[in-house]
Amino acid sequence: MATLLLIDGSSYLYRAFHAIRDLTAPDGTPSNALYGFVNMLKKLRQQTPADYIACVFDAKGPTFRDALYDQYKAQRPSMPDELRVQIAPIHQAVAAFGIPILMINGVEADDVIGTLAREASRQGITTIMSTGDKDMAQLVDEYARIENSMTSEVLRRDEVFAKFNVWPEQIVDYLALIGDTVDNVPGVPKCGPKTAAKWLAEYQTLDNIIAHADEIKGVVGQNLRDTLPWLPMAKALVTIKCDVDLSAEIPQGMADLVPTSEDSATLLALFKQFGFRSWVRELESRAPAVSSGSDDLFAEKTAGIATQVIAEEAPIEIPAAPIIERHYVTIQTAAQLSDWLAKINAAAITAFDTETTSLDAMQARLVGMSFSVTEGEAAYLPLAHCGPDHAEQLPFDETLALLKPWLESSQHGKVGQNLKYDQHVLANYGIELAGICDDTLLMSYVLASHEKHNMDDQAERELGETTIKYADICGKGAKQIGFAEVDVDTATRYAAEDADITLRLAHTLKPRLTGRLLEVYRDIEMPSRDVLYIMERNGVLLDSALLQKQSHEIGLRLIELENHAYELAGQPFNLASPKQLGEIFFEKLQLPVIKKTPKGAPSTDEEVLSELAKDYPLPKVLLEHRSLSKLKSTYTDKLPLMVNPKTGRIHTSFNQTVAVTGRLSSSEPNLQNIPVRTAEGRKIREAFIAPAGSKIVSADYSQIELRIMAHLSNDAAMLKAFEQGQDIHKATAAEVFGIALDEVSSEQRRYAKSINFGLIYGMGVFGLAQQLEITREAAKTFIERYFNRFYSVADYMEQTRQSVRELGYVETVFGRRLWLPEIKSSNGAKRAGAERAAINGPMQGTAADLIKLAMIAVAKWLDAEQLQSKLLLQVHDELILEVPEAELELVTRKLPEIMASVAQLKVPLLAEVGVGNNWEEAH
Repeated sequence: MATLLLIDGSSYLYRAFHAIRDLTAPDGTPSNALYGFVNMLKKLRQQTPADYIACVFDAKGPTFRDALYDQYKAQRPSMPDELRVQIAPIHQAVAAFGIPILMINGVEADDVIGTLAREASRQGITTIMSTGDKDMAQLVDEYARIENSMTSEVLRRDEVFAKFNVWPEQIVDYLALIGDTVDNVPGVPKCGPKTAAKWLAEYQTLDNIIAHADEIKGVVGQNLRDTLPWLPMAKALVTIKCDVDLSAEIPQGMADLVPTSEDSATLLALFKQFGFRSWVRELESRAPAVSSGSDDLFAEKTAGIATQVIAEEAPIEIPAAPIIERHYVTIQTAAQLSDWLAKINAAAITAFDTETTSLDAMQARLVGMSFSVTEGEAAYLPLAHCGPDHAEQLPFDETLALLKPWLESSQHGKVGQNLKYDQHVLANYGIELAGICDDTLLMSYVLASHEKHNMDDQAERELGETTIKYADICGKGAKQIGFAEVDVDTATRYAAEDADITLRLAHTLKPRLTGRLLEVYRDIEMPSRDVLYIMERNGVLLDSALLQKQSHEIGLRLIELENHAYELAGQPFNLASPKQLGEIFFEKLQLPVIKKTPKGAPSTDEEVLSELAKDYPLPKVLLEHRSLSKLKSTYTDKLPLMVNPKTGRIHTSFNQTVAVTGRLSSSEPNLQNIPVRTAEGRKIREAFIAPAGSKIVSADYSQIELRIMAHLSNDAAMLKAFEQGQDIHKATAAEVFGIALDEVSSEQRRYAKSINFGLIYGMGVFGLAQQLEITREAAKTFIERYFNRFYSVADYMEQTRQSVRELGYVETVFGRRLWLPEIKSSNGAKRAGAERAAINGPMQGTAADLIKLAMIAVAKWLDAEQLQSKLLLQVHDELILEVPEAELELVTRKLPEIMASVAQLKVPLLAEVGVGNNWEEAH
């Protein structure tokens, strides 16, 4: 069967431009888009042979859609000059590769591609549409498919449904409902992809949805009814035109789209002009083949050239990127402020940053702000510098009032590095930052969670830039000064650089967020950022008096333990001194040496104490002392001191970019790791309370990682147990021990629980034997029985090991990538550790994605219903809320439903809800 390859040139030239930055020809002409585009063409021609081919670009001037709707694509900035100068050489390169070019006035490239694809389908010709544009999914049929050259994603009919939850013939209606922000086509407010897919599953078409609009409940149903007059126009704008008259351009139809011979002489001249030296050498080395009239640049001699310019490091010699000339200014006059206000109001995207007095966002005061709208150009606005030689500054309150409309405008896009912090700082002044469209901290995290994500490390890694560090201008330790004391000129160099680098990072990272990674960033991390800001702002009420009482009780118990330890040792000693402990343990009491420190001394770490505590009383006393000392210093003593004096609440900071699996962590204070295995640890949760007239509500996913394992492994026995609502540990015990479910003893269930959780964390025979305190032979027998019964779990684990060795990463159900670089280590122990992490990573990561999706869904519901209930905390698989008693019945009824419906796995999701006056009671 013949094949037609249609290249969406307009889509790829922008992607190439943003994927590679700061690349120029020897004469200084930008060449990044040309370089990326040629790489893409080389890859396509090598991997996708075709009988017919065309590269389609948008023509200049308005299209019929502009006549339909004057705001169509109105928000898009004009083409950058750096890209505009590369259009002609890109067209020249395409033609030199023997690829016909099509540009039709009055329509878009999509419409030309749609017309050709439909005609090819009528002729029974297979069509491959090379594009990254989701709108093209409406063209997929039995003959036509999408292949994204940048991500290797392939969309046939079934893949379209898997990605969007609608069929290709429903894509137009789907897009009309959700709108298209890229093209400035409004949809139904608050109708997202899930809602649109749900409606189309029920009613099949937009016309039927409109006909049954009165049946759709809630706020979004009313929004639908309010939008009914607009929907036909939205549908017209997102529909690809498939009857464009192409007779003037290709009078012979498909025959005019047969690829021609490569013009090697033109390519050689072009590559020399733009300094692509490796490609020049390649063409010159193939001179005999060129002179003989070979028409395939991508024959066997180029087979080894790496061509994927985004996901791989291309081993192609390219000119060194020039240093971007920097123009940084200080805004010190009303005229300068007016000039920069005009710039940021006219810009589609502005990089924005604040300089402050503290890392505590809730109490930080503003010192200044920086802005950048063009790479290399940035400004710093000092507002509260107070050093001995501080320069003249604009009046604080008046200047902030002038900036407030832009800061609170959702129409003006802002990008930053950890904008959640800046959002808090501005909120301290009654300003609600809006228009947050991107965050480089989260971009970096989604692309490579195992890397460092602070701006300085990103700049060095992604841009090859060494930035000014905070310590360089403020000093370190006791001599460190506050940013407000830094002179304004120095502050400008530092702060303006922050904004400039952030903008450059955004331009570098955003194009690499494609496919499922883009979905993780757009649908999970960015919305989570919004909810975490609200949760941090809400804070949680603390019973400081109760904590002080607990602290006193722990203090008395610590004294008892110290005296008991002295009795057991036969002398007083410093319980925190490893040296004195070692002398008493191994010299005086002659306890066995379990392991040694790197310097060769007998170790007294917690692992050693735990082992010795099985047989000796003193190590057991010391373990309890260490545990209680940590509780006292970390929580009962410290938490009351951290109550915000203005709000009377504790405000933790949630960190999205610390755990490689996607899990959140929290700090100042850390509320994720309050010990709950001891009575004293659980008591600390009693101090997290609800105000009068409200309750604490806890909603916790049940056995979420085991459910995810059942989904990933597709194991029939596990799926059946969850589908029937069985106790999964009893069901496992019944399978492993070969007995009926009602015959399982509590001891057998305990063994099964250890096996269930142990194996998904990569536990082996030795670990299981230690945990269950059984022989290794017995542990080995249990594991063998387990895998004999749950053989699909064993298959999944082995497939995962093989996959991570090949790819270097594993993925969650939602497409989050967890990179494991140590899988390539020459150290066997590190490789084994990476394999264990590869098995557990998809489960931990998917669980993290699910609780974030639940948090987002709950926050949206609370907002939509205009409830007074507040999200306070997210701890592992648990959400903590503060709920007025009047809303208690509604919230406790709806929470499990919302949490269970955020994703469709092969097993049902189950959330359990508890209620109490404090966190411990609710949990």
